[in-house]
Amino acid sequence: MKSMLRMLSGALLLFLSMNANAANDPQLVMEEFMVPAVDPGISLYVRNKHPQGVNLFPGEKILLFVHGATYPAETAFDLQLNGLSWMDYIARHGYDVYLGDLRGYGKSTRPPEMDKPAADNEPIVRTETAVKDVGAAVDFILKRRGVSKINLLGFSWGTTIMGWYTVQNNDKVNRLVLYAPQWIRTTPSLINPGDKLGAYRTVSRDAAKGRWLAGVAEDKKADLIPSGWFEAWADATFATDPVGSKQTPPVLRAPNGVVQDGREFWGAGKALYDPAGIRVPTFLAHAEWDADLPSYMLHAYFAKLTNTPYKRYVEIGEGTHTVIMEKNRMQLFQAVQQFLDERLKPNQ
Repeated sequence: MKSMLRMLSGALLLFLSMNANAANDPQLVMEEFMVPAVDPGISLYVRNKHPQGVNLFPGEKILLFVHGATYPAETAFDLQLNGLSWMDYIARHGYDVYLGDLRGYGKSTRPPEMDKPAADNEPIVRTETAVKDVGAAVDFILKRRGVSKINLLGFSWGTTIMGWYTVQNNDKVNRLVLYAPQWIRTTPSLINPGDKLGAYRTVSRDAAKGRWLAGVAEDKKADLIPSGWFEAWADATFATDPVGSKQTPPVLRAPNGVVQDGREFWGAGKALYDPAGIRVPTFLAHAEWDADLPSYMLHAYFAKLTNTPYKRYVEIGEGTHTVIMEKNRMQLFQAVQQFLDERLKPNQ
């Protein structure tokens, strides 16, 4: 009887603790903006979340996410899975958090080439253009909050965009987080079909699932993605394409500029920029089963960071390129949060 009472007492304390933590989580405010790009006629979707009642943030408490080569930012960083998105997680730590869609993705302006057959035009939205779009979003945030620098977080292709932007604008960057860093490729790309590229490519749900699980052992696939998470992500992601979502079956259109850059640069042994030009604290995050941008890229990139005040990386076991939406995602969230929150100084 006493043993049962102890068990009930422990369960009650756990219940009260969980509810107290939920009650202590700050209420978040979401705001949405269409920010002018540097090129006329292009608007960029920017979403913001921050604790309710707070409108003044120092630069070290502001962060901007940017997405990868195929899918938009909002369904990667602000998709509610088990009631929580990565954007929520960081904002609840007292941060002013932003995500941005590059042109051709999500809710941002689709270039006119995307209204025509893909074969009618050359690949659109090269990395150089994406860097300009990030610059427009950063400048919008700096002006809005009256700060001189913010934190940047890039995922996949977004690591190249954020890294290259930082090399050009170290004075506007507080800290840099690169999740699944891209570097010189020595293995085949999962998004490069090898044939002539048009302006954009289309992706099906089945293809998305196959790419997600590429390289995962058969006996590990069943419990890698919690039940319903892939479907929630796919439903939200494919719905962001106003044209592709109406097709049967639905598809998602994605600009091919990133694939062309992969052929001309990363796959040809040439880098778009030199990470030695990054002069801010930098954190790299990666998962061991990432078949898109394998571990050798992480290690090579880390070695190239020769002028940061300090640098660090974490590699998460049992995770893919999309560990952000898998069973071990909290390991990623917590490791990045520790880096953002710490107040280390060189030689401290």
